Amino acid sequence: MSTSRKITLIGTGLMGVPMSRNLLKAGHDLTVWNRTLARAEPLARDGARVAPDAMTAIRGAEFVITMLSDGFASGAVIEEALAAKALSLDAVWIDMSSAKPEHARAQAKLLESLGHGHLDAPVSGGTKGAEAASLAIMVGGKPDIFDAARSVFEAMGRPVHVGPSGAGQLSKLANQTIVAVTISAVAEAMLLAEQGGADPAAVRAALKGGFADSVILQQHGQRMTDGNFEPGGLTKFQVKDLNNTLEEAASLNLTLPATESVRDRFQHFIDAMDGGEKDHSGLYLELKARNGLLA
Repeated sequence: MSTSRKITLIGTGLMGVPMSRNLLKAGHDLTVWNRTLARAEPLARDGARVAPDAMTAIRGAEFVITMLSDGFASGAVIEEALAAKALSLDAVWIDMSSAKPEHARAQAKLLESLGHGHLDAPVSGGTKGAEAASLAIMVGGKPDIFDAARSVFEAMGRPVHVGPSGAGQLSKLANQTIVAVTISAVAEAMLLAEQGGADPAAVRAALKGGFADSVILQQHGQRMTDGNFEPGGLTKFQVKDLNNTLEEAASLNLTLPATESVRDRFQHFIDAMDGGEKDHSGLYLELKARNGLLA
């Protein structure tokens, strides 16, 4: 029995393009659409069909994947698809955007009331993980729907079912909290090493495999000392996720002081240093500016 599934992916940005390529490599039948069609058209060379509009892309799909900026964007496409009756009965909508847990729960409730499945499945791993099909995929929703979509997820990375609708997005917020605070710590460590006369690359090599080691130390630590802030994970999206984290924490009567502090620093990097389109490792530049070390 063929494992090929009929899939539509909407949102062929930094993450959506390599995710699409890996779905095609796994043998899936893929249609793609992006609001700026020029960003989707190169995928035709890899074997994808490029639809002229979102509703054409969605019709007939078993699985619809959205990889958009936030829950408002994915919710708008869902509402349009339902109004146009573009979704097949039993189709599963997989929102892999980073969104608020409340948006995931509302989307699931609406789709399930009309006979469609829904999974919230945000990812971690950045563009490198998307290219290598090694994304960490945090999935919320019904277990049987997760099982039905497993082969779709496994073409892009390592899926884990983490709970009911909204739990995937909650897991992503936890992930983004760890990422942001760790970026801050790595930036301070790299600046300390550099200004103290140590070779930051040698420091990273010395720490490799130790208790302080991490992907962020090795990848973003190198970005910081190389001065390479071409986006893999955009700062403006990091702030969006941190704001969502703090909003969710407030709803649970929780205070997260480290998250609040690093959110404010990322926001300052955007507002005062035009850092929104830079990689989130660019927080290193904010730290250098704070210490009077930027020309």
